[in-house]
Amino acid sequence: MALVDEIRKAQRARGPAMVLTIGTAVPVNCFYQADYPDYFFRVTKTENLTELKAKFKRICQKSMINKRYMHLTEEMIKENPEIGSFMTPSLNVRQDIVLAEVPKLGKEAALKAIQEWGHPMSKITHLVFCTTSGVHMPGADYQLANLLGL
Repeated sequence: MALVDEIRKAQRARGPAMVLTIGTAVPVNCFYQADYPDYFFRVTKTENLTELKAKFKRICQKSMINKRYMHLTEEMIKENPEIGSFMTPSLNVRQDIVLAEVPKLGKEAALKAIQEWGHPMSKITHLVFCTTSGVHMPGADYQLANLLGL
């Protein structure tokens, strides 16, 4: 029993838990908010909805958001037209994109944080991962741990 206690003691951190670094990552596609309504209505082929577009422009102007970062590209919308069509089921397609791309962003953020921390990955005791995208099992946190080799 003493051996088990020694192993447990050796594996545990000493002292209070601390956040040592925080890494963030965003998709590479950046849209300025002022240009976004024109882009959105063009790629969804709804430029004829002028009143709705004007309302959306007002919402974008009042949102105080300067930039939007998205993984979704115009090519992806062309390959999956249900994404840009009104009342067409697109959740599965969008979810499939999220499943593949969110862990990649997580890896990018984690590698930035690990580099800032300056220690080898073998010293990592905890990994905190947060996203508002995707609900699936195993989750993006598990995928991230695998991508990092943890």
